[in-house]
Amino acid sequence: MTQANGQGPILVLASASPRRLALLQQIGITPAHVLPADLDETPLPQELPRDHAQRLAHEKAQASSALARNDPQTAGAFVLAADTVVAVGRRILPKCETLDQARQCLVLLSGRAHRVYTGVTLVTPKGTLRHRLVESRLSFKRLSDGEMAAYLASGEWQGKAGGYAIQGLAGAFVVHLVGSYPSVVGLPLYETANLLAGEGFPVSALWAAGVSS
Repeated sequence: MTQANGQGPILVLASASPRRLALLQQIGITPAHVLPADLDETPLPQELPRDHAQRLAHEKAQASSALARNDPQTAGAFVLAADTVVAVGRRILPKCETLDQARQCLVLLSGRAHRVYTGVTLVTPKGTLRHRLVESRLSFKRLSDGEMAAYLASGEWQGKAGGYAIQGLAGAFVVHLVGSYPSVVGLPLYETANLLAGEGFPVSALWAAGVSS
């Protein structure tokens, strides 16, 4: 689909996350529209963390794509969705809404390794679905009671998967990371750029033109 201003294909972001928007803007892409999907994100019984991330990214993309198709401004757009899951073993950590949840997550993460999975799904203007899953491995330092109390008091854990955001205060807890830093933040940039470019979205052309989508 071509925009009315003639700048070429447009992108819809199926997420209200300011972190994902900022990451896309980091690589020169500003979505023309944001159409977050309102889904039940409860894991299915026995669902593995990687499967959970893939499924939610897929469902978010499909739900947002359905909304986009019903609006003349977004019909035929690229639709990008992502979901990030923090896991200790097979256990999926929640997006913390209570102090108790956040404390339990910190206790689990303290002094041990965990994994972060980000699923990415792109719906092309032709309706084709493309997927990527990125796995990152992290280790946290052993947290003292004082560090836990201070972090919990900061309130930064609210709404965060696993109770932390690596780009925030909890970045001071990360001893080791193997994988993709932007994926842990919420969107793997290498994989996302390749998905878009592979389907004809002009990622690098936007850099040369000095404009965003």
